[in-house]
Amino acid sequence: MTKEMNILLKNIPFLRHDQYNFIKFQIKNILHAYATTKDEGVIYTVKLSSLDKIFSLFTNLNESQVALLSKVVDIEEHYQADSLLTELKSYVIPFRNTTEKTITKLFPKVKKLKAPDLKTIDFREISYIGWYDIRSERKFLVADYNGELIGIQGTFMKSIKGICSLCNSYEEVGLFTANVRSGKETYTNRGNYICADSDNCNQNLTSLEKLKKFIELLSN
Repeated sequence: MTKEMNILLKNIPFLRHDQYNFIKFQIKNILHAYATTKDEGVIYTVKLSSLDKIFSLFTNLNESQVALLSKVVDIEEHYQADSLLTELKSYVIPFRNTTEKTITKLFPKVKKLKAPDLKTIDFREISYIGWYDIRSERKFLVADYNGELIGIQGTFMKSIKGICSLCNSYEEVGLFTANVRSGKETYTNRGNYICADSDNCNQNLTSLEKLKKFIELLSN
């Protein structure tokens, strides 16, 4: 393999945002171990466990990617954690290119749709786009499902403290309810509690499993 090819492979993004969040969580576990024990054996075990969990997210890592992720075992201080997370962020795959026109097409029956300001969004920091329209009292979600963008809208009754069905974190949540086709000419209301703040939700997501299940629940 040529030197140019090695450089190219080394710089290709390979992390989803939820995987980045998962790695960040494992790094927090390592720092917590240093803060709560001086037993080097315990700390070493925590590091190996965290690295094993990180590697379990992937099936086809190249040598450069393995070396990059293995840096978690070298972390002892917060500044080392921050440095590695900054480096890892450059390998995060951005959310699919989305424009206001794209969003409008996903909700063709919504008149005067007020989309979020996409220019303010760092697409490397989201697994889905979510916003609340105070005028219609509805919440809108845009997600990548099986390689295609999908739009879901529903009423949103907020807010209570509870577990979000997307990120599985204890946050301010509201009941998201959508009217879903259940038969040829019949509809039913389905939904669950999700974060009121979609930005926080995106930062808490460490897996796409629950997001996918939510989409499937509300898909026709």
